Amino acid sequence: MAYEHIKLAVADGVATLTLCREPLNVLNIAMMKEMNQALDTLSPAGLKVLLIQAEGKAFSAGVDVGEHLGDQVHDMIEVFHGIFRRMEKLGVVTVASVQGAALGGGCELAAYCDLVVASAKAKFGQPEILVGVFPPVAALVFPRQMGYKKALELIVTGDVIGAEEAKAIGLVNQVVAPEELAEATQTLVGKLVGLSGLVLSLTKKAVVRGLMDEKEQGLQLIEKIYLDELMPTADAEEGLRAFLDKRKPQWTEK
Repeated sequence: MAYEHIKLAVADGVATLTLCREPLNVLNIAMMKEMNQALDTLSPAGLKVLLIQAEGKAFSAGVDVGEHLGDQVHDMIEVFHGIFRRMEKLGVVTVASVQGAALGGGCELAAYCDLVVASAKAKFGQPEILVGVFPPVAALVFPRQMGYKKALELIVTGDVIGAEEAKAIGLVNQVVAPEELAEATQTLVGKLVGLSGLVLSLTKKAVVRGLMDEKEQGLQLIEKIYLDELMPTADAEEGLRAFLDKRKPQWTEK
């Protein structure tokens, strides 16, 4: 199947999904629908690894802010979170190869992957709070990966951190020189491909169950807060419109 904003290749037990909406790989609804369509074509049978990578200078600068407004936000959340639900259902080990900025939804996409290899030039951050909203998927996975205090700090400050700090707090597994990213990613994937696919998937399942981690239930609760309590507020509307208008938001809730 031909896609406009992504590429999908499957070979030797590895499905490689490449973001190619340059320069920043901003995730609009059309692109995310393609990602969901691509994931729907995959079967865990014979698949050991899902690798997510990107072309261009950024891994992804996040979800299109303009598609957060009005009724569109419901469609946006459905297709965006559909990516993670499909990744979860697939059940194989997921790897993100991050060459540049991973911000907002782009950071959430990388963080949701089981393993992350990053270029030393990569940056990670959730700046949603600066435009009057919060990142639902980061709210789900950050505390599990780095603990409550650091997770909340990154989410409520919107700070952007470098690859080495991301590694230090558990967001990234490996940091390499930019020119070594492709090789390092393939080395990691190669280790996984050399193992039993069934054992890999059961091992991942056991680790997740060992955490007593009901991500679907958690995501549903977070979605309800986001859509039913946050998005109807004046400040959410103001923050998003201010970003699009390139001006400082004027908050009404003190």
